[in-house]
Amino acid sequence: MTVISFDTPSYFFTSVTHKRLPVFRTDKFKKLLCDALDDARRSSGTLYFAYTIMPDHFHIITDGKRSPSDSLRFLNGISARKIIDHLKTEGPKQSLDKLRNEIKKGDYKYSLWEHHSDKFLLTSESMFMQKVNYIHNNPVEDGLVERQTDYLYSSARSWHGCPIENEPLEMDNVHIKWRNR
Repeated sequence: MTVISFDTPSYFFTSVTHKRLPVFRTDKFKKLLCDALDDARRSSGTLYFAYTIMPDHFHIITDGKRSPSDSLRFLNGISARKIIDHLKTEGPKQSLDKLRNEIKKGDYKYSLWEHHSDKFLLTSESMFMQKVNYIHNNPVEDGLVERQTDYLYSSARSWHGCPIENEPLEMDNVHIKWRNR
């Protein structure tokens, strides 16, 4: 069980796409990201408590078992590889070209994520819930949906007790040991 405290914090991460490109504006790419995040969870042994995927970024709250930099290495590294590999094999080529950076004349590498992801240490239940609410309100504030639970690529349904049968990304909320509830 995870207790959210100063001694056992959780992490709130925001990863923004390279040049804020709307890579995740389609369900296909949001699903690819969910699958990659699930792969990262299994590889790292990390727990996920809340998330949302927006067209040009995602927010996620994880446990604090790993260091922030190690957690981001799994989250961003596995997802970048999966999305870029998909673009290389399936296209669209113009999307891949937008992620391309020239490192030497004629030599290219691809960047899905900006290099400085936001990370925030959550050391109390009230701070934790503030970020959960922020995450779930993000699609509403952006005008993508009217209600939090209407947005498919979010953990809002899990938190509101109405998950669908095939949630895009399962949450580990049952592993939280609440002290103040």
